[in-house]
Amino acid sequence: MAIITFNSSLDEKIADTAAQMKRVLREHDPLKIAVAWTGGKDSTVVLAIWREVLKAEGGLKPLCFSIDTGVKFPEVMSFRDNLAVEWNIDLKVIRPEVDIKVYPIAKDTVSCCRDLKIIPLQKALAENEVDVLITGIRRDEHPSREAREPLEIRENPDHTVFNPILEWTEMDIWSFITMHEIPHCELYDKGYRSLGCQPCTVLGEGEGERQGRNKDKEKNLELLTSLGYF
Repeated sequence: MAIITFNSSLDEKIADTAAQMKRVLREHDPLKIAVAWTGGKDSTVVLAIWREVLKAEGGLKPLCFSIDTGVKFPEVMSFRDNLAVEWNIDLKVIRPEVDIKVYPIAKDTVSCCRDLKIIPLQKALAENEVDVLITGIRRDEHPSREAREPLEIRENPDHTVFNPILEWTEMDIWSFITMHEIPHCELYDKGYRSLGCQPCTVLGEGEGERQGRNKDKEKNLELLTSLGYF
């Protein structure tokens, strides 16, 4: 695998990401590879590159899992649904089996993420027999992700988490979006830099990309990852 660093050019990072994707595609059934698509900027960039890789390898339709917790920004969900049609995506929307009207949203952020995101995702992975889940996480966005690996073996159910843009920066993401005219959710134009569920996301105040995220959830992100969060 090529050694890509933060100082590498964006063209090198794009080429490395595509090369990683091609290797994974050769080693796994493409029908059992899914993109974890949040509707955010990072996973949309990953989806854009994956889509081009699939086109070059025979034109398969990308499979995407998108978790709708019931408290996501409607702008994000609308963007996701419209782009899924435009890009001809096989979109599977995952929803929690809880009554969102009475659920104690964000009272305990770990329990909330587990019930609304992790458990539904694990169920969907098992039911669809997914071998590889492609994410849009980056090392520089959170301390808990600095040591993440491109390929991570997970259990419950057994699958591999594939992180192909770990070495990208926020600037890389927006440069790619601009250069290749990739659509993005309108909330970014209003000042949001990172988008989660509505109760846990506000306009950030400060220089950190995830300053607008719920602080309790942020400090427990490594724990959430150990529970099955990507």
